[in-house]
Amino acid sequence: MTAFSILDLCPIIDGSNAGEAIAATRAMAKAAEDAGFTRFWLAEHHGMEGIASAATSLVIAEAGHATRTIRIGSGGVMLPNHAPLVIAEQFGTLEAMFPGRVDLGLGRAPGTDMNTARALRRNLETGANSFPDDIIELQTYLGDRQEDQRLIAVPGMGAKVPIWLLGSSLYSAHLAAALGLPYAFASHFAPDLIEEALYIYRSSFHPSAQLDKPYVIAAAMGVMADTDEEAAYHFTSVQQNFVNMRRNARGKMPKPLETMDGYWNEMEKISVEHTLRYAVVGGPETAKQKMTRFIDMTAADEIILSMHIYSLEARLKSVELFGKMRETLPAR
Repeated sequence: MTAFSILDLCPIIDGSNAGEAIAATRAMAKAAEDAGFTRFWLAEHHGMEGIASAATSLVIAEAGHATRTIRIGSGGVMLPNHAPLVIAEQFGTLEAMFPGRVDLGLGRAPGTDMNTARALRRNLETGANSFPDDIIELQTYLGDRQEDQRLIAVPGMGAKVPIWLLGSSLYSAHLAAALGLPYAFASHFAPDLIEEALYIYRSSFHPSAQLDKPYVIAAAMGVMADTDEEAAYHFTSVQQNFVNMRRNARGKMPKPLETMDGYWNEMEKISVEHTLRYAVVGGPETAKQKMTRFIDMTAADEIILSMHIYSLEARLKSVELFGKMRETLPAR
């Protein structure tokens, strides 16, 4: 049976604040565990009024304290923003706090605008170009100490936190295959290359000490409700967000609208609907049909859902309904 997981952005909704967003993320993590989801991931973003997971490892710890068994981790940490030693220490600490439950998903995008990225990285080109070497360095810090190893991460050394490679390009597919890492494709916002990227990853995969065969996560936006109409209503918050990004008018997560007519123009509508074409939105039957098509297309081992829903009550209901849906899907 295909595993289900959640990618949470710790959204700050219109009229709220970061503290309330983090409390909502704790509730989401607990709901995901109760619904039988495999893992709960937080994403690193900076300088965005609507996202409270900039200090990603701290929010992951909050999710860990709210749960007992579900895997927790990053989807992902943008490694070029950080020294590998620092990430090894952070995730070694998380592994010490929540043994056997921590995943470290890595990306190479800045997770923000270029001005903020410069403040984070200082040298943008060096960070992006050294990404493969930084991954290998990070693996060294999280592995067993070697006889001649002088630089160590404490906590971190021997933690062996599983590393995942995240991406939305063919570069990430080639790199994940070459390093023998599990691969998560960001089809929830970058759908165009998913089939080609997954083919490259699977056909080029080299087994590693961490993984003996390819493992794929495919991402989708997800909104489930009792009816198609209710789900479509909640989904307008996501649609507004994507329109706002195209207008360079980012802010907190907006309240849903009865209709997007009058909010977006025709070109924005075409662009956003193209970007979100793999979103699983609807009541139980409609959502199941969409999910089945997505799983059939990707043959993914795992689906990770981003439920960017304004109402916490509706968000928790969506988690519950997706958990029930998973139990009705045919085994693969």
